[in-house]
Amino acid sequence: MTTPSRLPQRYESDGGSNLADILERVLDKGVVIAGDIRINLLDIELLTIKLRLIVASVDKAKEMGIDWWETDPALSSSARKGQLTEENKRLRHRIEELEGSRGEERR
Repeated sequence: MTTPSRLPQRYESDGGSNLADILERVLDKGVVIAGDIRINLLDIELLTIKLRLIVASVDKAKEMGIDWWETDPALSSSARKGQLTEENKRLRHRIEELEGSRGEERR
């Protein structure tokens, strides 16, 4: 009786690509998958869903002009800083306006 004491043999094909090679190629070149889903009732469009999926490396995405994650406050601390700075400016301006109008009322 034999017992399996070692791991199964790896499947290797001649000239084939492994998952890492495929992933590297996809991230290097980028892949775009696009599709639309439309729901119509009696030739009246009720709902349209547009799906767009891009799989690429960050460098490739930036090269294509896609960098939305840099300005999204939920994903970027620098975007949050910019958002907070802008909010502080608006609040300070509003305080100055309120204090100015309050000073005019006292006169």
